[in-house]
Amino acid sequence: MRTYDFAPLYRSSVGFDQIASMMDRALRADSTTQSYPPYNIEKLQDDAYRISIAVAGFSDNDLSVEVRDKALIVSARKADEEEGKTYLHRGIATRAFERRFHLADHVQVTGAEHVDGMLHIELELQVPEALKPRQIQIASDVKRVEKDVVDAKSVN
Repeated sequence: MRTYDFAPLYRSSVGFDQIASMMDRALRADSTTQSYPPYNIEKLQDDAYRISIAVAGFSDNDLSVEVRDKALIVSARKADEEEGKTYLHRGIATRAFERRFHLADHVQVTGAEHVDGMLHIELELQVPEALKPRQIQIASDVKRVEKDVVDAKSVN
């Protein structure tokens, strides 16, 4: 595996430390990528997204969706199974998990729904009005008065 040194980026820039940290996390996560549970990230519109996570075997009470420090944290912990069950084959994984998704600025979680073994989390990019582009009107009928010309009414 190849490692990257981001020290020069920290030395020569101000305010980009989040980007360097995000790249560092992404490179570190590639080497230890978790495959459980499987998930999809969909772009529904220019400002709307959906994360769908396969959570077969978990009930609503077993699942937790939390937003903390610009991170969406989805976790599940299965309640204790009934005693006395004997499995001949157990292929449905209901082990506990925690999956983190780092959210960009102004991305808000707008809802979550658990349907047919899938947990759907809706996200929306909500840019404040102050940060949105705005059109500036250009005035075209402006009276220009030259410096050296004196208005006759002001003299009399």
